[in-house]
Amino acid sequence: MAVVYDLNGLRPRHPEKAHREDTPVQKKPDWIRVKAPVSPGYLDTQRIVRAHGLHTVCQEAGCPNIGECWEKKHATFMILGDTCTRACAFCNVKTGLPQALDEQAPEKVADATEKLGLSHVVVTSVDRDDLADGGAEHFAQTIRAIRARCPQTTIEVLTPDFLRKEGAADVVVAAKPDVFNHNLETVPSLYLKVRPGARYFHSLRLLQRVKEIDPSMFTKSGLMVGLGEERNEILQVMDDLRSANVDFLTIGQYLQPTRKHHEVMRFVPPDEFKALETIAYAKGFLMVSASPLTRSSHHAGDDFARLRAARAART
Repeated sequence: MAVVYDLNGLRPRHPEKAHREDTPVQKKPDWIRVKAPVSPGYLDTQRIVRAHGLHTVCQEAGCPNIGECWEKKHATFMILGDTCTRACAFCNVKTGLPQALDEQAPEKVADATEKLGLSHVVVTSVDRDDLADGGAEHFAQTIRAIRARCPQTTIEVLTPDFLRKEGAADVVVAAKPDVFNHNLETVPSLYLKVRPGARYFHSLRLLQRVKEIDPSMFTKSGLMVGLGEERNEILQVMDDLRSANVDFLTIGQYLQPTRKHHEVMRFVPPDEFKALETIAYAKGFLMVSASPLTRSSHHAGDDFARLRAARAART
């Protein structure tokens, strides 16, 4: 059985996907270009992350913006380990049986946040279906640790769906992050192919539940395009998110990590992203980021400042 390796060729990744047939890999268009991660700022961020033994979604998910973000010392920390219990067809994070939680991770994240001088920090995680609370308490501990160490830093969490984990969202919201983000990722018709372990309306309900618990908390969600969705389906997802009172929407181009992942059905040109952004604002979102290289945590701090200003202007 073939094994797919990561870009460094150092460890097996996605052995559970090895049985899948290879899918075509399309050449990227001219509008998708990123800088090589070689700057002094990038290397300094890498040093701090490694020194604390932390995982980042920037590395694990193969984010195309890592060079730009790490140059500015903007890293998105990934708690609950580096192994996911799901096997989504789009994701480059490895899957399998996770190790025990690192109980020191909340303090490590807080210390790294301080050393990087982050004014806004994003904390995300793998899915941990093996944990009774899906990792909700670990999120809460991390939020509290950052607050204690860096009281001026605003905190954004990008959580898993906590499927079948009753009360998990309540635990995270009670810890008072500034932004609660959970990505729908794609349209309902593609869930069985793209997110087979997730449920669209559960994810939507999670975001709605956050607003019910704390109406003042900013909520955020994201979509990938280029997976085979139809335009009218994207617009329907926008309506669903607004029905759940979600404040902030991100839309970015899906990029295929390996031949074992879902193929890119289409590279969406920049002018279509701009049109989607215009429509999303018309539907009532306070903040929208839509471009080929948009990702949930890309420019998250600047976007949060604009989000807060947009709310203030409406009140």
